[in-house]
Amino acid sequence: MTSEVPSESAAIKVALLGCGTVGTALLKLLAAQSSRIASQWGVRIEVAAILVSDAATPRPPEVPQHLLTDTPQEVAARPDIDVVVEVMGGTDPARELVLSSLRSGKPLVTANKELLARHGAEVLAAAWAGGVRLYFEAAVAGGIPLIRPLQVSLAGETIHTVMGIVNGTTNYILTQMAEHGVSYEAALAQAQDLGFAERDPTADVEGHDAAAKAAILASIAAGTVVHLDDVYCEGISSLTVTDLESAERLGYAVKLLAIVERKVIGDGEAKGAAREVEEEGNEVRGEKSGAEGDGEGEESGAESDREIMVRVHPALVPKDHPLATVRDAYNAVFVEGSTVGELMFYGPGAGGGPTATAVLGDLIDASLEALDKKSAALSDKPEPHEGALQDEHLRAENLEQAKDGPELQKGEAVQNGEAGRNSEAAAHPQVSILPMSELRTCYYLSVEVIDRPGVLAAVSGVFGKHDVSIRLMEQYELPNNPDDAHLVFLTHTALEKNMQAAIRELQTLEVVRQVNTLIRVIGGE
Repeated sequence: MTSEVPSESAAIKVALLGCGTVGTALLKLLAAQSSRIASQWGVRIEVAAILVSDAATPRPPEVPQHLLTDTPQEVAARPDIDVVVEVMGGTDPARELVLSSLRSGKPLVTANKELLARHGAEVLAAAWAGGVRLYFEAAVAGGIPLIRPLQVSLAGETIHTVMGIVNGTTNYILTQMAEHGVSYEAALAQAQDLGFAERDPTADVEGHDAAAKAAILASIAAGTVVHLDDVYCEGISSLTVTDLESAERLGYAVKLLAIVERKVIGDGEAKGAAREVEEEGNEVRGEKSGAEGDGEGEESGAESDREIMVRVHPALVPKDHPLATVRDAYNAVFVEGSTVGELMFYGPGAGGGPTATAVLGDLIDASLEALDKKSAALSDKPEPHEGALQDEHLRAENLEQAKDGPELQKGEAVQNGEAGRNSEAAAHPQVSILPMSELRTCYYLSVEVIDRPGVLAAVSGVFGKHDVSIRLMEQYELPNNPDDAHLVFLTHTALEKNMQAAIRELQTLEVVRQVNTLIRVIGGE
């Protein structure tokens, strides 16, 4: 953004793709704020076309009916459009519209998390090809300023952890279950009645929405393209009030978290462990040994291999952690960096108004970019290419490897916000995505067993056999079945694959009625 405000504002014409909750809220904001924006930034934002699925559908009065069209070609063919805003959601037809807009040299603003999580490499390559920026502040945490701080304010920081509540629907449900003792089904119905959850809540309650956002956050934090398929995903539909009550007694709150953890392998012990994992047949995607890689091998030191794990699942959060106090439909994202330490971003993560606020902020930036392009064209000067991509650290070698992404030509690297000229100079260390089986954490597990002598010894023996150490155990009678007992275990830090092996064996024991809920614990022991 420039600090100089022109004496007269210049018009920038915008095509709005989609006019649902967010699109309508954006039009309201523009009507209220356009004069201030023109005065402060010297740019007059004019919506020139609105693409909808059915132009004949009645709309609120703030939606200009004469601008509506349900024909994508009418919007795509207009040469007078300077900036495109996509708030349609989904990947079809949004993907083709976004790609064609970027390739034609139009800066683009999107709130579409699914599109970026599934086709991020292709979208970024299209932005590079068109020499324009891609803006997506609203794609992850609604009205919470998060993407820009990660990309700009923390550009020089090594981010170790990004962990947060990024789905308001599930947080509302868990709050109702924990604070009011209502069942999962009842809490979901309340969320639907209040408009927090869709009639089909699958994307929210099974973690898919949070997983798409986790993929975007991982791409920014780790400097690589992370695809939605790289994210381990588990929802909240199996949780019970009993689980949340047990967590409360143990000093925890239960939250659905999106977690990105980054690790640098530098010492011989860590590298040996990585080789041991490979020998055991647990494939780490993208990892290369010194003999198989680019020739640097062990000599490249601590920066030769980086590993990240990206996951979404319910978690026990210690009551003294900032995320434990986030209630109802609010979102919060906790960031830990090597120098800055711990930061947390908090606020409304969804809803038409908050999301439209983030979209409008991006739209102002995109309009200023378009204004610069116009000025460069009028002055007959070469158009500046610096800042071609807002997502500065996603580089060409990762784009080439990403799913669904087109291959870039040799030497076309993306680094520090520009289309680089030398892929070797711009190259970052290889990033590997660790499988969930390599997670090391503590666990909560609830099990129903026959209440008779020797049961605890049998269950404990299974844990010990698989190198899972029990930190705490509680036993409760089942009021409707005095012959059975409900056991709750907290473990010390253990390997995920060992914990899963223990669960599989527990399910085969005659004395075990059923293994109920496994929840991972945040914060160690």
